[in-house]
Amino acid sequence: MRGFHLTLVLAVITLTRLSLRDGLNGVQASTSTSAFVQNVIYSNKIAMFSKSYCPFCLRAKRIFSELQEQPFVVELDLRDDGFQIQSVLLDLTGKRTVPQIFVNGKHIGGSDDLKAAVASGQLQKLLSSN
Repeated sequence: MRGFHLTLVLAVITLTRLSLRDGLNGVQASTSTSAFVQNVIYSNKIAMFSKSYCPFCLRAKRIFSELQEQPFVVELDLRDDGFQIQSVLLDLTGKRTVPQIFVNGKHIGGSDDLKAAVASGQLQKLLSSN
């Protein structure tokens, strides 16, 4: 019985170490995903987090095309880390929906918000404030 107890204790210690190690890797992955999102937002005049099949994303892309602006687009459904990126966006914006659009580092919102920013002239001001 003593040998069984020792084996069980060693198994628990090993599993605990694996859990801690995996948790740390999860934190590192989360940190690198967050760094990626921040880099996209602040390194591009226009950054859009999108899904390739989303009609609202397509509408936002069309609006930018009509304005002759080329956003940097991250297609979340085409990336292995798309779900993690959406989680980072939720932390940043309070929204999981797509598109999420940033202009010169400022969060615009989604497709309806973009349309409203164009109509009000706010988008043009943000684009020229670089």
